[in-house]
Amino acid sequence: MEKIRLGRTDMRVSRIGMGAWQFSGDAWGVFSYEQAKAVVTKALEVGINFFDTAAVYGRGRSEEFLGRAIRELGARDQVYIATKIHGDWLRRVDILASVENQRRRLGVDAIDLYQVHWPACWHNTPICETMKTLEELVDRGLVRYIGVSNFPLALLEHARSCLSRTDIVTSQNRYNLIEREADKELLPYLRREGIVLIAWSPLAKGVLTGKYTPENLPQFEDVRRNDPLFTPGNLKTAAPVVEELKRVAAKYGKTPAQAALNWLIRDPWIYPIPGAKTPEQVTENAGAVGWLMSDDEWRTLDRLGWDASQRILYVTW
Repeated sequence: MEKIRLGRTDMRVSRIGMGAWQFSGDAWGVFSYEQAKAVVTKALEVGINFFDTAAVYGRGRSEEFLGRAIRELGARDQVYIATKIHGDWLRRVDILASVENQRRRLGVDAIDLYQVHWPACWHNTPICETMKTLEELVDRGLVRYIGVSNFPLALLEHARSCLSRTDIVTSQNRYNLIEREADKELLPYLRREGIVLIAWSPLAKGVLTGKYTPENLPQFEDVRRNDPLFTPGNLKTAAPVVEELKRVAAKYGKTPAQAALNWLIRDPWIYPIPGAKTPEQVTENAGAVGWLMSDDEWRTLDRLGWDASQRILYVTW
């Protein structure tokens, strides 16, 4: 597994990480601790050493499962753990309470990367109160680095202006071949400022795996049930991208999912964190690393993906 430096941090991470939303036991269907440990075990075997979770995933269950698995496997010194604080807990008093709960669930002295899950939409907490408190956590050694998630560019810039002794090192956003809003203004800014975009939903929640078509709609019992990506119209819009992924994947003996992830890792400022519900999916994700499609193939996918991204509709009624 190829290792890279994560932006301006000192963390040497596997070229792709792993998201742990699926460990929540609710959003993605029933998920036991035994399953979670098997997934983490396989991730370590194939060289993945960066894990991303959040307080809101199963009301702490994902953090508990991830932390317990890493402890039982004796792997704390081998991995980096990123987590996120609930977007409704961004007052200073709430942050100070939450970080202790999260450190306890994860079983760590310091959280490697602590991210604001989404802006304070409901309580209108001043962003500088939040950021100065996160800076305090870095000063106290409870958190090593800080990041944000789902922030628009203007708010990201304001958040950075509140800091004096540290800086935001990552921005976690929904980003994949067919969901490209970050290309318009956010990603150019991140590249210029040396901030890594951590790409959540790098496979468009499964659309880019080639498993689903307008004629073969998924029958989900999970968070994807009402996702507009899976409407017949959007699956039809994504079809040319999926067909090109299949063509490129077949040429290299890979799967469409591996080709979609490989397209992402061409950019050193994009860091995908696909999830996995089975050890086999972990192995598949890891197979996105160690090869490169041609420049022409990359450009063709880029063009098809951009075109699809501008025609995807999130309006469903």
